[in-house]
Order: sequence, then C-alpha cells, then structure tokens
Amino acid sequence: MPVRLRMQRYGAKKRPFYRVVATDKRSPRDGRFIEMLGTYDPLHEPATVRLNSERVEYWLSVGAQPTDTVLSLIRRMRRGDVVDLSEEGADEAARKAQAEQKRQADEARRAEIAEQAKAEAKKAEEEAKAAKEAEKAEKAEKAEAEEASEEGEEAEEASEEAEKAEESKEAEESEETSDEEE
Repeated sequence: MPVRLRMQRYGAKKRPFYRVVATDKRSPRDGRFIEMLGTYDPLHEPATVRLNSERVEYWLSVGAQPTDTVLSLIRRMRRGDVVDLSEEGADEAARKAQAEQKRQADEARRAEIAEQAKAEAKKAEEEAKAAKEAEKAEKAEKAEAEEASEEGEEAEEASEEAEKAEESKEAEESEETSDEEE
C-alpha cells in the first residue's frame, strides 16, 4: 500500500483550512486517512503550520511520499518556522508568542495614532494662533485706516476752510480794488 503525505481541505467556501495526513495513495483527497500529522491554516498572517515532527519523520522513514506542498511545509518545519506538536506545550507557547506579537503590533499602532493626533492638534493650534495674529493685524490696519481717513477728513475740512478764507480775502481785495477804481 503506497502511502502519501498530503493535505485534506476543510473549512467553508473561500475559507480553507487543511489537515496534513498520511493516507493511502488511492484514497480520495478528503477521504479516509491513516493518521493526522498536523494542520495548515493559510488565512492567518503569517500562515499557521502545526506538525508533529516525530510522526512526519516516521512516515518519511518508512517510505511515505509527500506532495510538493507538504514537502515545502516539512522544509519549513526543519528550519523551525513551524509549531512542533511532538513537544509538550509547544502549541500553547506558539499561541502565547502569537498573542504577544499581536499585542505589540496593536501598541505600536496605537502609539502611531496618538502621535498623529498630537501632530494634528499642534498643527491646528498653530493655525489658530496664526489666524488670531492675522485677525489682530487686520483690526490694526482697519484702525489705522479709520484714523487716516478721519485725519484726511479733518485735513480736507481744514483745506476747504483755508480755501474759503483765501477766496473771501480775494473777494474782499477785489472789492477794495473795484471800489478804488470807481
């Protein structure tokens, strides 16, 4: 009986989950199997692989042929990228490590968001300060313009009065000269 190490697909539509099994080559993909050796979940980031290395090595030693995908998982297992189910507590340790990584990523994300919020608040504060300064400068310009216009009106009134005074002097002089001529 030729034995293959291959994956059986489980899970819902578009949500695959695989079991790595030792099975008779003639059995259907999701059919009967001899022994379950581990699992592979490609939906996690990074993909989660859990294999019993002792049993995998046993089946390879008795001549079981792994499929290409299972062979790549075995290579990852030998590099140490896979949770080894033959060690006691390895599964729990892997879960704790994954939870710690997730917690650190969340903390980093929160810190980044807080930093962005601080930067935005500082920017808004600077903009408000600049707007207040611009408003003060505008009010000062208006006040200066009003003062200048008031001074201009007073100057106009003074020049008009001066012109009237000159005109009246000229009129008086012209009357005197006309009286003298007569």
